[in-house]
Amino acid sequence: MTCEQIREFQDLLKDYLSDSSVKKMQEYKAHGRVSVYAHSLNVAAMAYKINEKTGRKCDLKTLLIGALLHDFYLYDWHDARLFVNIFKMHGFTHPDIACQNAVDHFDIDENVQKVIRCHMWPLTFRRFPSSREAMIVCMADKLSALKETFTR
Repeated sequence: MTCEQIREFQDLLKDYLSDSSVKKMQEYKAHGRVSVYAHSLNVAAMAYKINEKTGRKCDLKTLLIGALLHDFYLYDWHDARLFVNIFKMHGFTHPDIACQNAVDHFDIDENVQKVIRCHMWPLTFRRFPSSREAMIVCMADKLSALKETFTR
């Protein structure tokens, strides 16, 4: 990213990045040794780059806020007690939990909520990413997770 793009990225996310609840995401692991906070920043950066490279004209604010908050679930998903029922497992449930947390903590609109709710498609097959922003975050999440899991 250029210096101007980095400034734009930081400016759009500054209120969220300084929030203590968002910083709490540093306490939980996402993939490998990567925290949920770092993963969410990776997804936001990847989404920004995908948007730039594909020439898509997304609403950048919706794209970046949705990307940053897509895993705003605030618990350790590695806890074995969470695996009682397959459809209540983290992969199926955390988009709704993250979205509710985002709604409770921030004034986010329906477009950002849509990005958060459908980022686990195709696992959550009924939640198809129906906006450009949601599709890009969904792709960025998968790419970032693969990179974080296999890069040591």
